[in-house]
Amino acid sequence: MSYIVSGLDPSALGDLFALSDDELRARNAMRVVVTEHPGFPCRISLDDAPTGETVILAHYTHQPADSPFQASHAVYARRGATRTVTHDELPPALKRRTLSLRAFDTAGMLRDAALTDGADADDTIERLLAVDGVAYLHAHYAAPGCYAARIDRA
Repeated sequence: MSYIVSGLDPSALGDLFALSDDELRARNAMRVVVTEHPGFPCRISLDDAPTGETVILAHYTHQPADSPFQASHAVYARRGATRTVTHDELPPALKRRTLSLRAFDTAGMLRDAALTDGADADDTIERLLAVDGVAYLHAHYAAPGCYAARIDRA
């Protein structure tokens, strides 16, 4: 089964880089200097920011469904990042990590979930997308638990 992985639309976070540190704090966000690579995965480009770059760490609602599974978490964003969309292949930041894949139906209810190594995730993605009633997947970085990207059938 063919699939599409989508990073966040840059407009989803607005122009956080234009805000002052006080304005960022008011939005539960902050500037962070990248101290290691890999380690600061941008949710727009779906790759890790290079050491020394300043990124924004922001609170983001990735599962806005009106269900018990509504969820939000911290995400990193790079200045000027272009949205990455891949077909039948995980982007670099996801390939490098252990992933928690969560399968949701159209009402935002969890239907299934699995842990997988990003480098070998294809079979798990295909299996979850084939579950009856599953509309889409959310990939999370398993160790910190934060949202990584959305996966849909192609």
